[in-house]
Amino acid sequence: MRRALKPVLFVLCALPIAWLLARAFGLGGLGLGANPIDELTDRLGEWGLRLLLATLCVTPLAVTLRKPWIMGLRRMLGLFAFTYLALHFLTWLVLDQWIDLPAIATDVVKRPYITAGFTAFVLLVPLAVTSTRGWMRRLGARWHRLHRLIYPAAVLGCTHFWWQVKADWREPAVYAALLAGLLGWRLLRARRRAVPTPAAGLAG
Repeated sequence: MRRALKPVLFVLCALPIAWLLARAFGLGGLGLGANPIDELTDRLGEWGLRLLLATLCVTPLAVTLRKPWIMGLRRMLGLFAFTYLALHFLTWLVLDQWIDLPAIATDVVKRPYITAGFTAFVLLVPLAVTSTRGWMRRLGARWHRLHRLIYPAAVLGCTHFWWQVKADWREPAVYAALLAGLLGWRLLRARRRAVPTPAAGLAG
């Protein structure tokens, strides 16, 4: 079952992009609607954020269920999240902005939701680059410290989504609540691990 889980998860993570490609190329009469570039950009960003939050769910799930092998799914989920977010960024950069660097720089500075999203993406780049076992060995303990950047990146990602939505804020509110719960769980766990046991206190 464990061996089958990774291929199944891979297929499930790839399904949204396959669906978007089918819509983009008009397969089976599908389409992207009246604003195809906006639709493609938004859907890629939403799936990237969902997978980023799913990546953060892995550790609480593994600890709660006492199934450490679940941790092996985290890297795949994280790389899929980065792939969707990179495509989200590139779609905006190339198809929406036509790589107009002065206009892009102005948008990043003057529009808070773009500032938040761009900063989140920049924070995720080194995490994707150093996700291999080779980089884990090279960086040692620094690898774990570096990969804590996923937390501010997720906060900025949720902020980007919330600020971008103009009318229905229910979906970004759900993501923000889920992220708050995941970060709260980690803080409580860190505090519990930091408190010495009576035996450890006596030994100290």
